[in-house]
Amino acid sequence: MLMQYVAPIGIGILYALSMSFVREPHRRRLNAIMVAGAGAAYLSGGGMGGWEFPFTALLAYVAFRGLESWTWIGVGWLLHTAWDVVHHVKGAPIIPFAHTSSLGCAICDPVIAIWCLRGGPSIVELFRDRRRGGRPAATPTAG
Repeated sequence: MLMQYVAPIGIGILYALSMSFVREPHRRRLNAIMVAGAGAAYLSGGGMGGWEFPFTALLAYVAFRGLESWTWIGVGWLLHTAWDVVHHVKGAPIIPFAHTSSLGCAICDPVIAIWCLRGGPSIVELFRDRRRGGRPAATPTAG
């Protein structure tokens, strides 16, 4: 039972960690694509009927704005969190055979949103900097 709440947090952290291996500006653009895909995740289930289409269109717009802004990507994940809650309450989960999948998604998505709202930093680089005593990595100088 506890894992139902802890595992989604871990998944969100693993998502941010794995994205840390993608260099900027590709990391931001890839995350914009991911949030657009999340916007369409419920379409095949149709738990909210025709409302699935405006939500998908909204997240497509937010993702488009996210191509140039981490803030918009974070907003997209928060919007998806709200949609997850609506689906969980209605009993129309994102994975039809996993009754609490929308609840898990609603726990995972804010973790990703927080990371995005902080600018999608490389977690790997943050740990490297911390191991160096908080000093940023040396940058090569133009020669």
